[in-house]
Amino acid sequence: MLAVHLEDGRVEVRDEPRPDRPAGFALIRLLCGGICNTDIELQRGYYGFSGTPGHEFVGEVIEADSPDWVGRRVVGEINLACGGCDWCRRGLGRHCPGRTVLGIVRHPGAFREYLTLPERNLHAVPDTLPTERAVFVEPLAAACEILDQVSLPCSAEIAVLGDGKLGLLIALVLNAYGHRVHQFGRHPEKLAIAHRAGVATETAHGTLPDMAYDWVVDATGSPEGLRQAVRMTRPRGTVILKSTMHGTVDVDTAPVIVNEITLVGSRCGRFEPALDLLKRNLIPVAEMISEQVPLDEAPRAFERAAQKGVLKVLLR
Repeated sequence: MLAVHLEDGRVEVRDEPRPDRPAGFALIRLLCGGICNTDIELQRGYYGFSGTPGHEFVGEVIEADSPDWVGRRVVGEINLACGGCDWCRRGLGRHCPGRTVLGIVRHPGAFREYLTLPERNLHAVPDTLPTERAVFVEPLAAACEILDQVSLPCSAEIAVLGDGKLGLLIALVLNAYGHRVHQFGRHPEKLAIAHRAGVATETAHGTLPDMAYDWVVDATGSPEGLRQAVRMTRPRGTVILKSTMHGTVDVDTAPVIVNEITLVGSRCGRFEPALDLLKRNLIPVAEMISEQVPLDEAPRAFERAAQKGVLKVLLR
């Protein structure tokens, strides 16, 4: 089978053996995969990664212990938890200390013709949901995670910093749930997607407002994003951190302490609310697709995905 391989910053397509299917796992044929910012950061050295990336995918189940899965289109949760530790027993398998992570930590990713995942990680894709929209389930679930982590009042005024793939999804999700979202970004053509959905948008050139919001989401993917978010947050407000990047970030903690600001790290989320939003066509994800590229042209796809102004590049 064909498989994408990242190592030392290079993207290659290799011919590799089709993976064996352990008990309790499904063998899945890739239909569509989405390149996200984490994949780009892995290419740049995040986690010291080498191997097959990819954790946003839609596939067709070829083999499984449960015959009900065979032939179904599925998406899959990316954390492979042990199922037996204290974290797993508390329903927090995403934080299992022994977990592997699809395409990120010790489990080959989805950018290959065939992949394996535990059957318990799978979610069926509704027949009415097109594959190229269903591939957004995983990042959309990450956007929805904010709603599970933070108790937002009705119609909360929220600033979202960043107009990349995740920043747009966050703004669109919060807007769909009735919050008053103000999104700041650098690309008018990207912000237009959120603006058409009802989000207040602003092209950020120069100084941003100080101490203007009780809730600020950093989805810039840049070291400066957290510093900006802290400056924009009112005393006793909350900053939600959504950026992942290679390297460390220098932050002056004095305003965090003096203003008693709460920092909330936010990562993966439940798939159910994301599937519901997509099934009801409440999030215009199709507008975020910049290009669809065959799997065997993955080097070009990664190069395209890293270009300024590009949103979602799909591997088919």
